[in-house]
Amino acid sequence: MLADRTTAETMWPTAYPQGYAVVDVETTGLARDDRIISAAVYRLDAQGNVEDHWYTLVNPLRDPGPVWIHGLTSDMLQDAPLFKDIAEEFAGRLADRVLVAHNAIFDWQMIAREYARAAVTAPVRQRLCTIALSKELNLPLPNHKLESLAAHFGVVQQRAHHALDDARVLAEAFRPSLHAAARDNVRLPLLECRPLTEWSDSPVTPRVGYQSSYGGSGAGSSWRPSRKRPPCPYPNPGRYADGAPLKQGMRIAFSGDTSVDRELLEDRAVEAGLHIATSVSRLTSLLVTNDPDSATSKTVKAKSFGTPVVDEAAFTQLLRDVAAADG
Repeated sequence: MLADRTTAETMWPTAYPQGYAVVDVETTGLARDDRIISAAVYRLDAQGNVEDHWYTLVNPLRDPGPVWIHGLTSDMLQDAPLFKDIAEEFAGRLADRVLVAHNAIFDWQMIAREYARAAVTAPVRQRLCTIALSKELNLPLPNHKLESLAAHFGVVQQRAHHALDDARVLAEAFRPSLHAAARDNVRLPLLECRPLTEWSDSPVTPRVGYQSSYGGSGAGSSWRPSRKRPPCPYPNPGRYADGAPLKQGMRIAFSGDTSVDRELLEDRAVEAGLHIATSVSRLTSLLVTNDPDSATSKTVKAKSFGTPVVDEAAFTQLLRDVAAADG
């Protein structure tokens, strides 16, 4: 504790955020149409000290998904509030703070989608992923699981995959991580959060026997398969050239947050005659990302291949005038 106080008083970087919201959400699954069923927030001050915490169940108005993971049954959720009913209180706990989560892109995307469905803007402008922070600190972890980060700092987990306990564990592990970063003047891996400005729910198609990335079989539960698009009818004309129009058949990849729901943005690209690439290769014509400096696999590959990169706003402009494929 004395070392922490010394760090806070004499070595604290002035550019660090003034407050954090450590968040964990449990969900019905991992797809864009899945819903939040519980959420927890630990509010921390600038030095990572806990100010308060909050937890709620959420009725997803559908099956709860992998009960064997999160333990929340339909009976337990049927009298819980809807997301729209807790959106204001949730927002109040996130406002003016950096959202902190383990694999933060997942938690943020689930939160952004719920707020878009409720026609409310989520008050989050930046996020910090504790996986990325542990990499910046070069922590000697065997893997990037929350339990490994917790064990490194001696934090004891009581109920894994329970939103409140996961948030507590992460808050307790984040504080020493934050102090280590401050001590060594490490730049925090902060990324911009772009609230969704357009959203459209796609039809839910049941699928039984899904193998979740959590592990385990989902037999008996309904899940949504990833959306399959028809193949692009045009040949790939090659890479996008700065200042030139897009051309039908170009292979377009996306990475990170977009202010328009990703699926809507992809729909518009397909309608314009472009091919949606799920990964970046030497054949990729263009990468669209609002976080070109993030270390995602797509941005790293784009840099290594010399793939052109534009942001969402520029891509939206280019979509207005896509050149016809070579005849």
